Amino acid sequence: MRQPLNRNLVSALSRQTHLSFVQTEAHNHIQRLRNCSDFVSAASLHSKVLKSGLLAHTFTANHLLNCYVRLRRIDHARNLFDEISEPNIVSWTSLISGYVDVGRPGIALCMFGKMPGCSVMPNEFTFATVIKACSIFSDLRTGKEIHARLEVFGFRVNLVVCSSLVDMYGKCNDVDGARRVFDLMGCRNVVSWTSMITAYAQNARGDEALQLFREFSHLMSDRPNHFMLASIVSACSSLGRLVSGKVAHGAVIRGGHDLSDVVASALVDMYAKCGCLDYSDKIFRRIRYPSVVPYTSMIVGAAKFGLGKLSLELFSEMIDRGIKPNDVTFVGVLHACSHSGLVDEGLEHLKSMFDKHGILPSTKHYTCVVDMLGRTGRLDEAYQLAKSIQADQNFGALLWGTLLSASRLHGRVDIAVEASKQLIDSNQQVAGAYVALSNTYILAGEWDKAHNLRSEMKRNQVRKEPGCSWIEIQDSSYVFYAGDVSSCAQGTEVVNLLRELESRMKERGYVGGSNGLVFVDVEEEAKGEILGLHSERLALAFGLINTPKGGTVRIMKNLRMCTDCHEAFKLISAIVERDFVVRDVNRFHHFKNGFCICGDFW
Repeated sequence: MRQPLNRNLVSALSRQTHLSFVQTEAHNHIQRLRNCSDFVSAASLHSKVLKSGLLAHTFTANHLLNCYVRLRRIDHARNLFDEISEPNIVSWTSLISGYVDVGRPGIALCMFGKMPGCSVMPNEFTFATVIKACSIFSDLRTGKEIHARLEVFGFRVNLVVCSSLVDMYGKCNDVDGARRVFDLMGCRNVVSWTSMITAYAQNARGDEALQLFREFSHLMSDRPNHFMLASIVSACSSLGRLVSGKVAHGAVIRGGHDLSDVVASALVDMYAKCGCLDYSDKIFRRIRYPSVVPYTSMIVGAAKFGLGKLSLELFSEMIDRGIKPNDVTFVGVLHACSHSGLVDEGLEHLKSMFDKHGILPSTKHYTCVVDMLGRTGRLDEAYQLAKSIQADQNFGALLWGTLLSASRLHGRVDIAVEASKQLIDSNQQVAGAYVALSNTYILAGEWDKAHNLRSEMKRNQVRKEPGCSWIEIQDSSYVFYAGDVSSCAQGTEVVNLLRELESRMKERGYVGGSNGLVFVDVEEEAKGEILGLHSERLALAFGLINTPKGGTVRIMKNLRMCTDCHEAFKLISAIVERDFVVRDVNRFHHFKNGFCICGDFW
């Protein structure tokens, strides 16, 4: 006779069968959740998980939570999180990451602050995520607090966390803080190197970015990724280093990153800022589906060259292709109109910003319009517009500095006095405001007021930023300061060449010093002999001596080019039969055969 099965054994087998069924169901649901790519399917799976009772299992619930986060349905993710009876570190980190990804870093940081009260300890991914939230906010204070906490938790040498810290400090403009973390890292990967290089590049420390890139190339076997290369190209842009930029372009091609939108956009910007707009156009035209970023780079580049109509053509082309402009695009468009005297077109584009594209004009857009009106002599309109704008301190300084420059140009002492007062009272551009107002008085023949203002500058120890120019030859840069021949490379040869060129210019009717006064954005240099030793002239002579005949001489300048040097460069370009490209703080000047592309309008 068959013996009846033991009841305990039957019960155990039943439980095992049920557990196996549950595990299979859970596995199937998890696989579907991993492959889910739309919200309708996710909601359907949510319903099935709920009916099967698997939502009580934190492991399965986390997969559903991750699915909502991946689909950027953060509110559904939050509702689910609140239903999980025992959310673990994966649950918390997933939701915090979701808030960061949808641009709500404040809530992410708030969630992180609640974790200790729920007895859930953060891991490396949690810390990396909340550090990223601080990066988005540029919240250095909170970032430092989190840095202190992660050291207590023992993550001070963790690769993922430290790479995030380097990025956070860089985005918060604390480059030295980023470097301290970077130097303490026991091991580094391409991400940490990229974060540090980017920190230098984004904070106007391009030389250090290039130096660190050289160290990376020497020490690491890894190839640079496209983000690192884009940062290096951007560093070359800010420095005006065409030779270094071409070397970086070579690295881009060797690494197969030349079709990357990020890198291509950086290259378009770099060649434009280094005075090679033709190169920019060639790279731009190779981008199969250009986004708003490369279009904006081309629009701004053409504007800097005074090619306003080309900028507007590019803008129209972009709109025709269905690409939505952003606020930076309109800065480029308005800048183009300003530097080409296209006032009516500029005002029309300003009006279209909100009417057609839903972009509310900001102070930087109105500053372009003030500049545009001021350049064409419509000072009263420019002044009324400037007075009507509520701007913060930094943008306000740019706005009133722009008006001051225009009022100086047209000899409007009344407006120059008001603009200078605004700058001095706000403690912004103080030295420039004093110099500009002083020179406006001189142009108006009010020498006593100019003298009193200069005396006040000396009493208050206000000094103008010294003018300097630099030139890149092969892989070296040479810097020149106005009137400083003693520290000038090949100083004797440079001065001799300038004297020779001045003699030949005078044969063509040149009268030095007649327009040599300098203004708000121009270095303060005396008339007469020192006028021939402006920093850009020293750089030009050095370039003519040390570059092959027929080649273009490219010069960068930290301030605005004065009218006398501008006239001299036109004449010298015809005398020596060579092209010169000068990038000053305002725009590009391309001198060729006795003319400049700006048409003497800058």
